[in-house]
Amino acid sequence: MKKAAMAGDPQRLAEVYGKGRRARLAELTDLSAAVITTDWLAHKSEELASLQVIFSTWGMPVLTAEDLDRLSSLEAVFYAAGSVKGWAPALLDRGVVVVSGWAANAVPVAEFSLAQILLSCKGYFRNTRDCGSATSRIEGKPFRGQGVFGETVGVIGVGMVGRALCQLLRPFELQVIVCDPYLGKEEAVELGVERVSMEEVFERSYVIGNHLPNLPSLRGVLNGALFSRMRKNATFINTGRGAQVEEADLIQTLRDRPDLTALLDVTFPEPPEADSELYRLPNVQLSSHIAGSMNDEVVRMADFMIGEFIAWEAGKPLRYRITRELLERMA
Repeated sequence: MKKAAMAGDPQRLAEVYGKGRRARLAELTDLSAAVITTDWLAHKSEELASLQVIFSTWGMPVLTAEDLDRLSSLEAVFYAAGSVKGWAPALLDRGVVVVSGWAANAVPVAEFSLAQILLSCKGYFRNTRDCGSATSRIEGKPFRGQGVFGETVGVIGVGMVGRALCQLLRPFELQVIVCDPYLGKEEAVELGVERVSMEEVFERSYVIGNHLPNLPSLRGVLNGALFSRMRKNATFINTGRGAQVEEADLIQTLRDRPDLTALLDVTFPEPPEADSELYRLPNVQLSSHIAGSMNDEVVRMADFMIGEFIAWEAGKPLRYRITRELLERMA
């Protein structure tokens, strides 16, 4: 059995590897009772030299060159969370296999986005806002959307989340258009989507969802020039990152265009400053970054990593292994 240990914040590890997942690891490996934290590393435990596998989640300590020298037997890290960019490069340089649970974390984001897209097509968010007025409700004038049949939905970014969302949208009679320079023609056909420019996404879509990776090069890429192209009564959904939106431009557009709706699960900063107009605009609905894995959903990430560990130990191909090329495109 492989000599293994868990690394990171003990509380987060207990959550993610809860509901029997830690016990399952103990069956599959010689799992250490110790948890690797920054403080534990400082003690220079002799146990480090024999560790072959690390299971982690949010709070993974950044391993220094000295740490990695002492982890001389380390073969693989299975990270039950999303981005590995902050700590993975040093491990990849030493030939350590790094596997991320980002696909598992993409599932609830895609599900959340699907729910908001379907409700947006029905005009739900604007309708419920109108129904808050007795006059509007009684006189029968609340807004109604186009409906979930034949409408156009735009997906910006077809990474793990965007891809999962496109698959969830397939059973519905919607036209899905996407903007992603890395999506090939064959992949687009497999997903049943049409590749278009960013401008076309905003011009043609009744509902637009942002799923771009959180990269410095994409900061502020969604700006007023794009928001001004939105169709009448369209909805913009952001479950990507707030920094990708030029927030002042979005606010101005929403102020000028009360027919538009913005559903923002992420903002920049997060949460918005107390004086932000996002709190006051009637056509903005804020949520507190709840699209990603939380509560009951987090153990799915551990399940993905346990499955990957079993495949790796058996010498089978890994589905979620991080490569240098992939790391460059990841959030």
